[in-house]
This record gives sequence, structure tokens and C-alpha cells, in this order.
Amino acid sequence: MGVAIRRAGEDDREAVVRLLDEAFQNDPVSRWVFPDAEDRRRTHPLLMGAFLDAVLADGYVDVTEDGSACALWLSMPAGADEEDEDGPAELREAVDPGNERVELVGRLTGEVHPADRAHEYLWMIAVAPGRQAEGLGTALIQHVLERCDREGVPAYLEASNARSRALYERLGFAFTGRTVDLPSGPPMWPMWREPNRSAEAGEQPAGR
Repeated sequence: MGVAIRRAGEDDREAVVRLLDEAFQNDPVSRWVFPDAEDRRRTHPLLMGAFLDAVLADGYVDVTEDGSACALWLSMPAGADEEDEDGPAELREAVDPGNERVELVGRLTGEVHPADRAHEYLWMIAVAPGRQAEGLGTALIQHVLERCDREGVPAYLEASNARSRALYERLGFAFTGRTVDLPSGPPMWPMWREPNRSAEAGEQPAGR
């Protein structure tokens, strides 16, 4: 049975923020941004809410019908890195003004983000802790990648841990060759996926 997927809206905000917070509370990058556990429990939801608001405004959010998983996407035009250079500083001011790491993540990832070609950018994907390993994340990503293949559009993301990197590799993403190295923190792996040209041409695979 396939996974039912729908487009999220403003009415889903509270539930999606809660899902993002639960899924990323112990992510290596989140732990680096908020090293104190109590501070992370208090402030991390604000960061997730800011991320979600940005994507709801300028991109799109896919969510499984039961609300157990979501994916945040932005359609990036060529030259997008030249836009909104103040974004990381504004995010820090809105979420946690005294925490420079909130801003630094955005600046470091922005430095390596490809800008020469338009692409779909998977900003975040979250699966509820009790629903992982059920294929929900894969279904959400493939939902967009199939369209990318039909339209000949690349896709891009940053993997924040080795487990997610392995999943993305199975879906056709490849490491770009330059990690995002957080000071005294974990690496992030920028990954790029070229569209499947056979799907773009409408070719059908052999067999059933």
C-alpha cells in the first residue's frame, strides 16, 4: 500500500513544528546549535517554527496523511545565493539572539549551496521517532524526485548524519565533495542529484 501524501498549510503549523522538534531534538546539528539539553528543549521548537514559516512562505511542505512525517522543500532559482544575505542574522535575532551558532549554520551551508542551476532544495525531512524505518521518508522524497525526473530538474540537500546520507545515496544523491564543517561540531554532507533522464523522456523500465 502506498503512502498518502498531501500538501501542508497554515492549519498544520502546530503539528508540523511539533513533529520537526521531536525528530530533530537529538540530531547532531541540533545538539551542536543547542549543546545544553534544557536550553534545547526550550528553544529548539522556536527554530523549527522559524524554518517552517520560511518554507510555508516561499516553498512547500509535504506531509503524510496521518501526520507522521513531513518534508520541507524550496524551489531555488539560479543565482539564489545572492538573495537574502541577511537571513541567517535575522533568524538568530528572532530565535535566540545570544546564540551565534543559529546564524553560523545558515552562513556555512549558504557558502556551499550550488547557485549556478535551478533546483529543488530539500531543507528538512522529519519522521516521528516511533515511525522510523517504515519507508515514510523515502516516500516523501520520491514524491518530489519523480516530478524532478519528469521535468529535468536537479535536487539538493545537506545530510546531517551518516544514516540519512546513506538513505539519500540510495535515492540517487551524491556527495558534492566539500563538507560543511561546524566548528568543534559534526560535519554536514551537501548532496546533489541529477534528474533521471530516462524518466524525463518518458521511458518505461523493463519488466513488471
